[in-house]
Amino acid sequence: MEQKRFAKNDSGFVCGHCGKTVEPLGYTSRNHCPYCLWSRHLDENPGDRAGDCGGMMEPVGAEPDPKKGYVIIHKCTVCGAVRRNKAACAGRRGAAQDDIKLIIALTGRHDKY
Repeated sequence: MEQKRFAKNDSGFVCGHCGKTVEPLGYTSRNHCPYCLWSRHLDENPGDRAGDCGGMMEPVGAEPDPKKGYVIIHKCTVCGAVRRNKAACAGRRGAAQDDIKLIIALTGRHDKY
């Protein structure tokens, strides 16, 4: 039997980079801070929290995607793993959305990964 590759885990957290409190997104798993875009290396597959690294994931790039909006590229500062994560799109009410100015600034930074 095939194992699910996505586990919804939409809990709030305190950002390990900027220290701000991040509320749950409300409709899918939130895995990065909407204020500074940093993440933590916790998952093997999205939302499973099965990883053992725990390092901070620096946002090193972003790419526009016709179906997903923007995709943020994170690189672990401990083990060097690179992960792609969908940005929280504008237009949803309630939880904070990702800082679009930071995402756009990342679109030109493909040299770090």
